[in-house]
Amino acid sequence: MGKEILKLKPSQLWKHFYDLSQIPRPTGQMKEVTKFVMDFGKSLGLEVKQDKAGNTLITKPATKGKEKVPTVILQSHLDMVPQKNNDVKHDFTKDPIETVIDGKNVKAKSTTLGADNGIGVAAMMAVLEDKTLKHGKIEALFTTDEEVGMVGANGLKKGFLSGSILLNLDTEEIGELCVGCAGGVDVNADWEFKEVKTPKGDIAYKITLKGLRGGHSGTEIHLGRANANKLMFYFLKEAVSNYEVRLASIDGGSLRNAIPREAVAVVTLPEEDEKDFLKLVKKYEKKYKEEYKSAELVDKLSFKAAKTDVPKTLIPEEIQDSLINAVVGCQNGVISMLTDFEGIVETSTNLARVASENGKISIKILARSSSEDRKDEIASSLESVFALAGAKVTVENGYPGWQPNAQSATLDMMAKLYKEMYKEEAHVVVVHAGLECGIILGSTPGLDIVSFGPTILNAHSPDEFVVIDTVPKFYDYLVKTLENIK
Repeated sequence: MGKEILKLKPSQLWKHFYDLSQIPRPTGQMKEVTKFVMDFGKSLGLEVKQDKAGNTLITKPATKGKEKVPTVILQSHLDMVPQKNNDVKHDFTKDPIETVIDGKNVKAKSTTLGADNGIGVAAMMAVLEDKTLKHGKIEALFTTDEEVGMVGANGLKKGFLSGSILLNLDTEEIGELCVGCAGGVDVNADWEFKEVKTPKGDIAYKITLKGLRGGHSGTEIHLGRANANKLMFYFLKEAVSNYEVRLASIDGGSLRNAIPREAVAVVTLPEEDEKDFLKLVKKYEKKYKEEYKSAELVDKLSFKAAKTDVPKTLIPEEIQDSLINAVVGCQNGVISMLTDFEGIVETSTNLARVASENGKISIKILARSSSEDRKDEIASSLESVFALAGAKVTVENGYPGWQPNAQSATLDMMAKLYKEMYKEEAHVVVVHAGLECGIILGSTPGLDIVSFGPTILNAHSPDEFVVIDTVPKFYDYLVKTLENIK
């Protein structure tokens, strides 16, 4: 299954990536994949240790003549984002990822691929087993549960690492040298209520919005893609206002760092409003296809209503109205741009999840910013919106951004090396995605850090793919970087 990638170059990297794809490793399920990398390090006769947070560190001694070269930490995270379309049968806790070669790209069959950050992990494994590479001491750090809360990085203790240079392999555009990233914080809003009986004579419809592109809520938030939760609630507000629609349940989005692609709501309404209600559904489908024709694949965008069994209970009207108003009023998408780095988002929010079940409604939002003050401000703004709507709001799992170091000797060397190897300038960037670098810097002060990687597009969505010809370029550059550190 997916073994055609074993024919790609560099062969050892793709071999390790294939092996990783056979191990279920969604965030929160790290035991098997951690054992896999620990056993790999031990099979090479290298020093292997693990901390209380589950992070694995494999140390490779310097080659002869390179003993005085500064120790380099290579770092990638082991977990992947588990995303699939609702009509796809795949259990991320049990099933392997089925990789396929699609023209110039490697992708998965209707699921996320896990190239984020599996390609980085595979590259580190290839470096560890390469006996021809000339290098100083290497510490290969495999962190856990990055995608939700950066758990592994946050659990690092002082003294676990001894290196002075950190090469993070989690950037997703070949030719980019990343020197800074945004921090983030979770804003969660919850309601509890007693469900009420559905009025007699009402009919019920299941409204389904699907076919949106979704994507990474950091690296792709600026592309103007639709948020399924926002679109569903714009519709619900008009339907409730004009057609006596009542909300029975809502299920939209999935993970906090993935732009929501799908949302499903079950509603009831008086039978005499059925015809007008269905016209409204068609109106909104047409509206969304027109509004997002530049950012979405509109032939895949679908907004439909199908008759369904009448639910026995509904969300109380006052909770329903508060929820709708809060979601419609919630800031979502790009909030501000950086002034010093053209085209880079400074602050954003992602209304990631809205779900109801058994007398409870839960909303999850990820706020990001390169500025700690603005991160706090946007979190406070979101807290106010939902608190005014009667929700219990918690702000948690904050992590710091990574501030650029203009005097980085490693960056200077790598920029010169890139131009020497590829006859073009590398792009020095600050990204809006959350990387573990700032957190690791907190536990190991003074690190000189650069992040880079191959081209990976549509991460955190079933459309994720890695561009094949960027992988050998990335790996060769990694190897040359290690050889050129003085």
